[in-house]
Amino acid sequence: MTNTAPTTDLDRAVGFTIPARHTRGRVTRLGPALDEILAAHAYPPVIERLLAEALTLAALLGTTLKDAQGQLTLQAQTQGGIVNLLVCDYKNGDLRGYVQFDSLRLSQLGKNPSLFALFNKGHLAVTFDQPATNERYQGIVPLDTASLAEAAQSYFLQSEQIPTVVRLGAQRDKTSGQWVAGGLFLQHLPEGEAGRERLHARMDHPEWEHVEALGMTMGVDELADPAIPLESLVWRLFNEEEEVRILSDSTLANNCRCDGDYITQVLSKFPEEERAEMADENGVITVDCAFCSSKFSIHLSDFVPPAL
Repeated sequence: MTNTAPTTDLDRAVGFTIPARHTRGRVTRLGPALDEILAAHAYPPVIERLLAEALTLAALLGTTLKDAQGQLTLQAQTQGGIVNLLVCDYKNGDLRGYVQFDSLRLSQLGKNPSLFALFNKGHLAVTFDQPATNERYQGIVPLDTASLAEAAQSYFLQSEQIPTVVRLGAQRDKTSGQWVAGGLFLQHLPEGEAGRERLHARMDHPEWEHVEALGMTMGVDELADPAIPLESLVWRLFNEEEEVRILSDSTLANNCRCDGDYITQVLSKFPEEERAEMADENGVITVDCAFCSSKFSIHLSDFVPPAL
């Protein structure tokens, strides 16, 4: 395995396989793209860390999509939680995300509240959209775990019966003060050969126990250290394996994809009377993008049909 990663390894995801262990994996690390997303909002540190981990999870799962136009969406909703909505998505290397929360109730918690303290009775929906094959798949799992990473593991176990390890971590870079987040994703794939038990039905398979034990040793300091190339993280974990195949990498970026024309198109579907109620005294409807906080000003005159 050759190390060809840049010295400062950020905003990238790398896939790999361990053929003898029937395992596939992915590592990712976010830096400037993450900081741009967070900079669009004045989130407190607790929410910044939560969103950073969610975006990292979106990058890990989204880069597994084979369809270039495919989209991965994570949506966490709660009943009575301090965080009432968290949304992240990935599409063709682009990430975006935002959080809605009760700032007053959040201020009454400590510095490191539990996942349950933030979400109360909530659930995480994971949606894969693949336009090329016209497929859409969604799975939902309760947010009753200690971390977002554990919730993701539960999702794969319940929805696909595939043993999975997810490690997520985020911290501020000691030099720049900016957020850096990293993640590791491991799965034991079914062999599916005739006459053999499918591996994903066995959580205690020796191959998987070995891989799982190694994966769980990966810490936040390594995942979120931009000086460690992603390929080196894989090497640290699995250097004793007879073969580790590094797959093509993916570049990640902040790109909200909000569009004034699209917003105008959506508003055009509302009755004229409702649009008038949305507008201010100057006949302008102002729409804020929840993802990037951009503001779009749409004039009521834009909806006047052309003369025949």
